[in-house]
Amino acid sequence: MREAIISFPFLGLSVDPPYCIEIGSFCIYYYGIIIAVGFLLAVFYASRVHDRFDIKMDDVYDYIIWGVIFGVICARLYYCITFTDEAGVHTYLKDPASILRIRDGGLAIYGGVIGAVAALVVRARMKKQSVFPVLDIMSFGFLIGQLVGRWGNFFNREAYGYETEIFCRMGLTLDGSTIYVHPTFLYESLWNLLGLVLLHVHAKRRRRYQGQYFLLYLTWYGFGRAAIEGLRSDSLWLIPDVIRISQLLGLVSALAALALYVVNARRLAAGKPPVFGKPLPDADVGRDDS
Repeated sequence: MREAIISFPFLGLSVDPPYCIEIGSFCIYYYGIIIAVGFLLAVFYASRVHDRFDIKMDDVYDYIIWGVIFGVICARLYYCITFTDEAGVHTYLKDPASILRIRDGGLAIYGGVIGAVAALVVRARMKKQSVFPVLDIMSFGFLIGQLVGRWGNFFNREAYGYETEIFCRMGLTLDGSTIYVHPTFLYESLWNLLGLVLLHVHAKRRRRYQGQYFLLYLTWYGFGRAAIEGLRSDSLWLIPDVIRISQLLGLVSALAALALYVVNARRLAAGKPPVFGKPLPDADVGRDDS
């Protein structure tokens, strides 16, 4: 689908965006450029709000380096381990050397998040710091990176859904033939943008403990991803045509995070510290004598 013309009938738009910048025989893919833009915007956001989350910018840079390195590695591994071709063959596992050919494409957001979070936890322990402020500020970075990064799928003509006649459908025209599909990359980008705005406003007024926004991020993104993934036609399956991997993971993580958030709210109302997270430095939270 890379050469397909993209249209949005409800906007009266029709475009044929290039998928890379060619310099001789070398291609710089717009997907990578857009991912880089998302990363830079996330760093800029962190530079503006790091004081609010009780973390120094030097530490933010340190955690970003660790998070990016292990996030990319795990995003690639997650994709390669779970990917199967139309015949159900794990093609990357049959040819392990192909895992290193990352320029051929194939990254999974959930793998990146899992790898980045694991790296942040390990690095925080090494630095003898609380990981919860880091998880909070990085949650906003994840939302920014994901809402921007999804537009890389637009240039690649990928991450779209099943055929539909919905008013906001996206057209893909190839060799004079057009199909109309759910623009699921757009749905997810807009969902993450809304989540970013809501969490940003909430953090300015109702922040109660460190780790709170990591739970809210998991809840918001997880439910959204579970719903949107059900519309996609290119999902990675746990059980073919039965259970999508990202849909299951999104729903489980969202429910677990929501449960912890509710438990924390009740404990704080009773003057007890959260079970997940850490009281703010100036919070008046009593000891847990239960």
